[in-house]
Amino acid sequence: MTFIIGLGNPGAKYQQTKHNAGFIALDYLAEKLQMPKFRLQKNYQAQVSQKEKLFLVKPQTYMNKSGDAILYLKKKHPQEFKQLSNLVTSSLSNFFVVHDDLDLELGNFKIQFGKGPKVHNGLNSIYAALGTDQFWHVRVGIDSRGGDRSIPSDKYVLMPFSVAEQEIFDQVSKQVADELILKL
Repeated sequence: MTFIIGLGNPGAKYQQTKHNAGFIALDYLAEKLQMPKFRLQKNYQAQVSQKEKLFLVKPQTYMNKSGDAILYLKKKHPQEFKQLSNLVTSSLSNFFVVHDDLDLELGNFKIQFGKGPKVHNGLNSIYAALGTDQFWHVRVGIDSRGGDRSIPSDKYVLMPFSVAEQEIFDQVSKQVADELILKL
């Protein structure tokens, strides 16, 4: 089984913000794979779309508590997580987390194993829940400040995309979906 987690914050207030890059990219992936519509599953604390052995998950616990939803997912699917995990390296080879990344410029993305941004509270929560950072990080760049750091990071990530930024982000989200499909 493959799990792809998209990080973001629930609710209309956050829907088109930079911090919801993971949710938005997962929507593109679900559409491209013709997955069933995302449905809120309270027991998972997440919106879930499942088709055969592919599980797409958008935690509804708010970004900084994303690990709470992952803990429940791990409890509900212990066999799958055991099969995913390499006992020698404690790595999860079929576990992907799609997230915003301020270390990358808008328009860029990286898919890296065991390597995320310098600081990301949603990922820190997942690291704590899983006891490892050894999984696929799908790092989607959201920084379009051009070196201007007058807006603090915690405020910047909660700002909506401008029209021009949204166009760039939509193109990158489609590229991310294509790359993820190649890894499935």
